[in-house]
Amino acid sequence: MPASDVPDGPAGREARAAVPPLAGSAGADGGPGRWRTEPPWLRRVVLSVALAVATYQAAAWAFTHLRSFLGLVFLAWMFSISIEPGVHLLTRRGMRRGAATGLVMLAVVLFGAGLVAAFGTLLVDQLAGLVTSLPEVVTNAVDGANRTFGTRLEPDDVVDSLRLTPARIQQVLQELTPGVLGIVTSVIGAVFQTFTFLLFAFYMSAQAPALRDTVTRRFPPRQQHVIATVWDIAVEKTGGYVFSRLLLALLSAFVTAVFLLVLGVPYWAPLALWTGLVSQFIPTVGTYLAIGLPAVVALAGQPADALWVVVFGVVYQQVENYLIGPMITARTVHIHPAVALGSVIVGVSLFGPMGALVAIPVVAAIQAVMETYGRRYELAADDVPPVRGPVARRRWWATPRGPR
Repeated sequence: MPASDVPDGPAGREARAAVPPLAGSAGADGGPGRWRTEPPWLRRVVLSVALAVATYQAAAWAFTHLRSFLGLVFLAWMFSISIEPGVHLLTRRGMRRGAATGLVMLAVVLFGAGLVAAFGTLLVDQLAGLVTSLPEVVTNAVDGANRTFGTRLEPDDVVDSLRLTPARIQQVLQELTPGVLGIVTSVIGAVFQTFTFLLFAFYMSAQAPALRDTVTRRFPPRQQHVIATVWDIAVEKTGGYVFSRLLLALLSAFVTAVFLLVLGVPYWAPLALWTGLVSQFIPTVGTYLAIGLPAVVALAGQPADALWVVVFGVVYQQVENYLIGPMITARTVHIHPAVALGSVIVGVSLFGPMGALVAIPVVAAIQAVMETYGRRYELAADDVPPVRGPVARRRWWATPRGPR
């Protein structure tokens, strides 16, 4: 019945409430009618966007607070795949994987402890002496350059521009040297981090096949073979790359230390360690940065020694590139220098110094996977016959016609 025929009073109000609103009519509060509701897709979109924003905020908060721990776990994984060649060699000879992992890690720890015991005190003393004598080293280097090349540089201006004043160096040393409580806290923290690192590295290496199977089971059967293959390629190439870089860095540091010691260059231990690490883990420009610091220190004593250091660095780099490097990195991934340098820059921008160490291995693994599953085609230009000269355009009246 129409709303106009409904009588007034309580009975009329009840009758009006029982009548549904017409299409397009407004409700009692002036809002849309009951039939007008939000579309279901709009509610899902709003809920999805809110959930994505909340997930991003939670992930960013967790990464900010767990950044050091995640970095430690990632370094442990890198170490576990670095010792994979040794573990694989022992497992092929019948040793259980857990025992093989423990034996290889014990050998690495003993080797590192032996190096620290043999050169640790010498390295610390020479490093402290090098830091405190930086102003004098720079002054002597500038004086030697003025005498050798005829320049007119002011040593004091160079020292001031580099902020190598004694007061500044003393302040830096005081900031880096903690008190008694700070030393105890640092030692306890270092011991805890070392055991955490070794524990994660041991389980990641000993349980590597089980970890790979656990990850593979998360994918459908038709994709499990691809996931397992990608996993094996990434572990093999990344581990081989890191192992080869460490071996080349150790060899470069040893040869440089012997040369600097024979030449009589002071602070030869930290300079050799600097040369080995920088030349191997910073691509393209790492060689020049590595040999630059020993040359400057040698220039502070004898200008001729600086020249010999530069000659040694160039010669050793050529020997490493053409003789030693190919033999050690024969089974690892070769990365283009521009790609390697770009990956290091991106890694430093995202994760700081740790990003510089892990950027190249990650790119090496990605490149190995792309080379395995990527598809390459022959250049179409190789099959095109060369054009010997301009082709004359044939007129329509000169076109030969077949028989009619």
